[in-house]
Amino acid sequence: MTALISRDELKAAIDAGTVTVVDALGGDYYAQQHLPGAIPLTEAEVAERAAELLPDKNAAIVTYCSNPSCPNSQAVANRLTALGYTDVRKYREGIQDWVEAGLPVESLTTAS
Repeated sequence: MTALISRDELKAAIDAGTVTVVDALGGDYYAQQHLPGAIPLTEAEVAERAAELLPDKNAAIVTYCSNPSCPNSQAVANRLTALGYTDVRKYREGIQDWVEAGLPVESLTTAS
């Protein structure tokens, strides 16, 4: 099982610029709203796009999904780990928790 990261830990890492955040939902969900600086990467895209989007296999990466029961973030984390990424964690809650806490999100058209 992938290590989990809390909202406060993730926010601090984003603010410090010490983590790459991966949106495991992709598509319209990503376009509508995503965590600050997140890149879209679904399970189906990992093998094809991970090396391009995540060139440093030792860098801190956090995957997230909509909520804790969404399996996408764990699936992406598992695929990245299988490809040799060494510091992959999963956001414990998901973007719903982030939004409910009043934290900023971005979209493909605006930042809020």
